[in-house]
Amino acid sequence: MGAGLIGRRHAGHVAREAELSAIVDPDPGARSVADHYNVPWFQDFDAMLRGNRPDGVIVATPTQHHVANGLQCIGAGLPALIEKPVAADIAGAEQLVGASEAASIPILVGHHRRYNPLIGKAKAVIAAGSLGRLVAAHATCWFYKPKDYFDVAWRTQPGAGPVLTNLIHDIDLLRYLCGEVASVQAQVSNSVRGFDVEDTASVLLTFRNGALGTLTVSDTVVAPWSWELTAAENPAYPRTGESCYIIGGSAGSLSIPDLALWHHPGDPSWWDPISRKSQIHETGDPLALQVRHFSNVALGREAPLVSGREGLETLKVVAAIDQAARNGTRTAIPARPCPISA
Repeated sequence: MGAGLIGRRHAGHVAREAELSAIVDPDPGARSVADHYNVPWFQDFDAMLRGNRPDGVIVATPTQHHVANGLQCIGAGLPALIEKPVAADIAGAEQLVGASEAASIPILVGHHRRYNPLIGKAKAVIAAGSLGRLVAAHATCWFYKPKDYFDVAWRTQPGAGPVLTNLIHDIDLLRYLCGEVASVQAQVSNSVRGFDVEDTASVLLTFRNGALGTLTVSDTVVAPWSWELTAAENPAYPRTGESCYIIGGSAGSLSIPDLALWHHPGDPSWWDPISRKSQIHETGDPLALQVRHFSNVALGREAPLVSGREGLETLKVVAAIDQAARNGTRTAIPARPCPISA
């Protein structure tokens, strides 16, 4: 559902990893996407159900439609992979997750970076205790969006800024790697472009395990330090060879995505030499791996790696950042009822 930029990328991966059943999009231009893959095109969900019922649905529609489209899937008994963010607000996300859990119809959220093998390796390094007790983490998300990016009107309006659009991925990974967030503090600015949405934000995270995290995001900085320019996930972005995350603990530190593990060979001391060891990991396209996983979830073979509730918890952190920035206060995040999925 949805044949925009990310929808077309999903369609290509589905065609290679599974079987593409149909394209659903009211825009007549979506017919060309369906024709390219030689599959039916439907303008609405109900017509698709009458003509070509699939095993699962990827919802790649605009964020404001995620809840309605997700509820359509749940009502039809179809597992769904819903692009991030899972909803435009917490109330909608809770409604969607509640319906999914009540009906026992799984939904996944498209935080695809968790499927990257290098993130799996980073998670394993941390879980093995190689960093000791986690103390601090930092994520840099700096890049420059060209002027024509903002020719689309909604991209200059509240909710379309780099915090919800871009930083949500980084927040999700820090949650996955470092644990749940207890509170946030934040500042935002629109001083460069002057739109009704931020172009820069600075965030302080306090994790429930006592670690502190800092994040900065800007879509108006010319720089090499962002996931897109460092992880080589999407060939549309040039790779810089830099890193954008640093996670530090009492026994060592890890940079990502280069997976350099730093530690002192003897007792930790800033007077003594420190060594660097690169971590070996498998490679793979996260979007392809996500589609493969979703196929297995839809067929009842696997449990979701990034469930609807996981997407909800990440969205809660983003909403807290927005509140903290508006109010100038430290904003607490209620504890979740169950542990983060592995």
